[in-house]
Amino acid sequence: MTKEEMRRCIDECLKCMEACNTCYDACLQEKDVAMMKECIRLDRMCADMCEFAAKAMTQNSAYAAQICGLCARICQDCGDECAKHDMEHCRRCAEQCKRCAEVCREMASQAA
Repeated sequence: MTKEEMRRCIDECLKCMEACNTCYDACLQEKDVAMMKECIRLDRMCADMCEFAAKAMTQNSAYAAQICGLCARICQDCGDECAKHDMEHCRRCAEQCKRCAEVCREMASQAA
């Protein structure tokens, strides 16, 4: 994989981390927080995983491909959950998660 491809994946992971953190915070402000608990849980997990994946790539980790593969799966799950909700923050998060999942899957398949 090229440095440009890796940079794109790192950038998408960092954008996804930010979108998930924003969504997580906004979900905590919703009237029915209990209804948002799965979204909040996945937002946190996805943000943490995206941060870890970006870090692994910047460190040229031997495990970067596997980490990106798991990151893609978590991003997809988070995006699917966020897509169930009508709030703007969830819609934006779902879109970014799906973009990140796609790029991470590409990264994982190229490095494998």
